[in-house]
Amino acid sequence: MSPTSETAQGGRRLVIVESPAKAKTIKGYLGPGYVVEASVGHIRDLPNGAAEVPDKYTGEVRRLGVDVEHDFQPIYVVNADKKAQVKKLKDLLAESDELFLATDEDREGEAIAWHLQEVLKPKVPVHRMVFHEITKDAIREAVANPRELNQRMVDAQETRRILDRLYGYEVSPVLWKKVMPKLSAGRVQSVATRLVVERERERIAFRSAEYWDLTGTFTTGRVGDSSDPSTLVARLNTVDGRRIAQGRDFGANGQLKSDVLHLDEANARALAAALADSSFAVRSVESKPYRRSPYAPFRTTTLQQEASRKLGLGAKACMQVAQKLYENGFITYMRTDSTTLSDTAVAAARAQVTQLYGADYLPEKARVYAGKVKNAQEAHEAIRPSGDRFRTPAETALTGDQFRLYELIWKRTVASQMKDATGNSVTVKIGGVAADGRDAEFTASGKTITFHGFMKAYVEGADDPNAELDDRERRLPQVAEGDALAADEITADGHATKPPARYTEASLVKELEEREIGRPSTYASIIGTILDRGYVFKKGTALVPSFLSFAVVNLLEKHFGRLVDYDFTAKMEDDLDRIARGEAQAVPWLKRFYFGQEGEAAQAGPVDGDHLGGLKELVTDLGAIDAREISSFPVGEGIVLRVGRYGPYVERGEKDAEGHQRADVPDDLAPDELTVAYAEELFAKPSGEFQLGKDPVSGNEIVAKDGRYGPYVTEILPEGTPKTGKNAVKARTASLFKSMSLDTVTLDDALRLMSLPRVVGADAEGVEITAQNGRYGPYLKKGTDSRSLETEDQLFTITLDEALAIYAQPKQRGRAAAKPPLKELGTDPVSERPVVVKDGRFGPYVTDGETNATLRRDDDVETITPERGYELLAEKRAKGPAKKTAKKAPAKKAPAKKATATKTAAAKKTAAKKTTTAKKTTAAKKTTAAKKTAAKKTAATPPTES
Repeated sequence: MSPTSETAQGGRRLVIVESPAKAKTIKGYLGPGYVVEASVGHIRDLPNGAAEVPDKYTGEVRRLGVDVEHDFQPIYVVNADKKAQVKKLKDLLAESDELFLATDEDREGEAIAWHLQEVLKPKVPVHRMVFHEITKDAIREAVANPRELNQRMVDAQETRRILDRLYGYEVSPVLWKKVMPKLSAGRVQSVATRLVVERERERIAFRSAEYWDLTGTFTTGRVGDSSDPSTLVARLNTVDGRRIAQGRDFGANGQLKSDVLHLDEANARALAAALADSSFAVRSVESKPYRRSPYAPFRTTTLQQEASRKLGLGAKACMQVAQKLYENGFITYMRTDSTTLSDTAVAAARAQVTQLYGADYLPEKARVYAGKVKNAQEAHEAIRPSGDRFRTPAETALTGDQFRLYELIWKRTVASQMKDATGNSVTVKIGGVAADGRDAEFTASGKTITFHGFMKAYVEGADDPNAELDDRERRLPQVAEGDALAADEITADGHATKPPARYTEASLVKELEEREIGRPSTYASIIGTILDRGYVFKKGTALVPSFLSFAVVNLLEKHFGRLVDYDFTAKMEDDLDRIARGEAQAVPWLKRFYFGQEGEAAQAGPVDGDHLGGLKELVTDLGAIDAREISSFPVGEGIVLRVGRYGPYVERGEKDAEGHQRADVPDDLAPDELTVAYAEELFAKPSGEFQLGKDPVSGNEIVAKDGRYGPYVTEILPEGTPKTGKNAVKARTASLFKSMSLDTVTLDDALRLMSLPRVVGADAEGVEITAQNGRYGPYLKKGTDSRSLETEDQLFTITLDEALAIYAQPKQRGRAAAKPPLKELGTDPVSERPVVVKDGRFGPYVTDGETNATLRRDDDVETITPERGYELLAEKRAKGPAKKTAKKAPAKKAPAKKATATKTAAAKKTAAKKTTTAKKTTAAKKTTAAKKTAAKKTAATPPTES
């Protein structure tokens, strides 16, 4: 079908894509005769709660949204917030001659297309339109060559969705009962959390070891230059032929793993002194050719890793930016497991190599990257610039993170078609005999690059900040065996082994992929989920598990070991792919997984012991799970860390027993930092209620407490004091100033605080002026006119003259003058506006001028990264409108009910005159009302993974 001649005959074609941005771009390429509309993501899914399930379903079906007794039939419902959009699509389809389903060509996109077809029930020809880049040629080619809906891909996605629903909805309630309400479990998120927890356990168990070595600075005695330096730095390698211990020789327990010479400080300094006057000579020079081939073009996971290393973008933020680039036609589809480039892309890349770097950098034959990761789901290309000619970054007019990510993709793609980098690597061994007769041999390594090849365009980053990048040169002097060298300086250096590094988003993505856990295209959402759930928080770029995640993983490992076993999870992924390929049946496999039944399920794959057990049986018998034991972790010396419903705390001894101690643990404390010494500090900190003395006027006891909203002081009223009714007496209470603390506040401080508000005086008209401490800080009040004070101390020190001077100034309308930003973070990938950190009423927050998001407890102004700021804004955008709508719904509905009776007669008289437009307006209002009603409903059911 051609988008030119046949549209001219008056036919109307409806093209449905997922996003409005994508629809806008594609519409520009198709022109008249085509209506391009977005479904705005999924229009139908499993219900979010029992309230969404049709009344005809009861029992387990209402809870799960899946009829497990009848071949795991899913109960799909149109999302409440999509009903208006579905109606719009139906109206457009009623006026169309053909329907093109143009969702993404992956399992999820295929499923969206299937759901659209099921809900819209088209009576016109339906075509599946697929493309991997949004360019004019690609879109027109897709229209001209549609295909049928791939039911096998739909079945595979449906099975995956049902599996995740069963996992999440059956295991999450166990966490609610045994750990804490509102927690969630997921097939991949729980395993990802376990990886982060296990790394922290390794850090807790780690014991550091100290070791020493020597560093020598040697000179050739001649004048050097950039190509032939006069000095080289070498590290001690052997003493009397025995290798010196380095960090790699020690185990996690701090003990040596191999037979090497362990130098302590005293021996190292003695050897350095003994070598001070020794003669040295070159014992060997070994030179080898160096060659490095370019990296393969990006796929989803490698893009996320490099965006994290080079641009500081988290996996979620990276995919958000990539989505925009794809929808606006700058790059090919960003969810791909493939490193393959099309012939068109190879030609475009090679043309730019010649144009930008010259023919010397172009290999004779095009490079082919045919490798795919295991279980690659679709035959997409690698992620590359779109089109048959790549736009350079300067030609795109992009800005901010979109420019930086496009530049990264462009460089990587062009570099993949360039020549190898070549050079030489050299190892020089230098020997000398110490004054005490010991033979010492030092080693120095160097690397020179004679032809940079692809490195002219791109060099890959590293997860280890201390790692040396591929293009780093280390030039050594041009020396030969037997050359004499003089030792300018020999120093003893102390080192300590370090615990294994925590995962970053990049390294966690890499680990999940290497273990073949989950689907690479979902890693960004998985990491986002474990961050949002509080299982993991960030310190810089490191992912730190919370104490809560320790309790959750502890329970899952002890009672659901199979579900968080790495090999088991990888085998499930294999089975799901077997179903996708038609090599296994979904229903028997789900039966085996859920009920543990034998029989046909064996077709789903090899069954070895625990593989494909029975989930239902696992979650039924919970009597063996000791909630207290699950959430308790020994610290040492009788101290136990417990995860309670209101947060983690340390405890020593039994409650109500003599010597019992308890103290809350900061939520942002990394588990490996909780030592016995730190726990003792927590015990020693003031907590609970502190008696300050008696008010000399009332005689009431004055105490200081640490409350939900911070430390405060209050009076204890005598027993029998009425607390309700017209004679009720309210205890005086006041929050501590920011400069005060529970362990330093005095009785005098408390009495002064509770004396507020303070009368400062009266103005010329006799209106009283008071100084008060309010929710938003200290202020003056005169009638209804309030003015902010700069400091809390002014509440007691400000004079009447100073107060009158403040009131003499014009009042600022609205809030006080904006404070300068605390920090600038960059450009938001969604709003494309600059993001800054500001100080607000409720503490520091990030804003792009349109959306504000308060920093969380584990966020710090000094260390917050741009990606974290973008994540907070994205979360706020997602949550904001829903809350606003739900809050306003009742107020809007009430007048409508009151007006119904009075308007009935008039409505009957005018019914005949209603037009089609009016009917549509009424239907739209009903849809909006239904949407608002649904927004009010909350479900206690946990979200599951896609």
